[in-house]
Amino acid sequence: MAIEPVLRVSGTAVQVPGADIDTDRIIPARFMKCVTFDGLGEYAFYDVRFDQDGKPRKHPLNDPRFAGAAILLSGPNFGCGSSREHAPQSLAKFGFRAVIAESFAEIFLGNATTLGMPCVTASKADLETLRQAIEADPTLVLTIDLPSMLASYGAAGSFPVQQPASLREALVSGRWDPIAELLENEALIDQRALALSYV
Repeated sequence: MAIEPVLRVSGTAVQVPGADIDTDRIIPARFMKCVTFDGLGEYAFYDVRFDQDGKPRKHPLNDPRFAGAAILLSGPNFGCGSSREHAPQSLAKFGFRAVIAESFAEIFLGNATTLGMPCVTASKADLETLRQAIEADPTLVLTIDLPSMLASYGAAGSFPVQQPASLREALVSGRWDPIAELLENEALIDQRALALSYV
């Protein structure tokens, strides 16, 4: 395997409500002038977290009750807009390790998976029940289990989640990073190249 499998993610959660949250809202374009993705976390949701003077607005990610949350909850069509991979990178650098939403834009879903960040979908009703639970107790630990495709929290709370089978297989088999997989298999690449008449 190229890297470690991602079987489950556990941690506290926070909801960033809304439909059609696009990649420009997740990471404004002016912060993408970078050579590496390091440091992008501080700019996640910047324009809705801060005013034009850089002062914090009222926003879930500025709420100290949800500081350190590892799982982001949101609505339908999360990550729509451009195909910029900076969006999931900024969420990962902010500290998120998974996202649960009603649905995802396809390109965002793929970009997040190559970071080992599971993005799973759940019903609006289940997400609302979860939101109420974490609002009542922000320390509540949520676990997303990919082998069983269940999200569980508290003593008895659980609900089914969904994910495209190919993405789930990539995560649970530890084959979610194609670049790492290529680097790990240099000998096989050389062997294949030798067998090709045009190389």
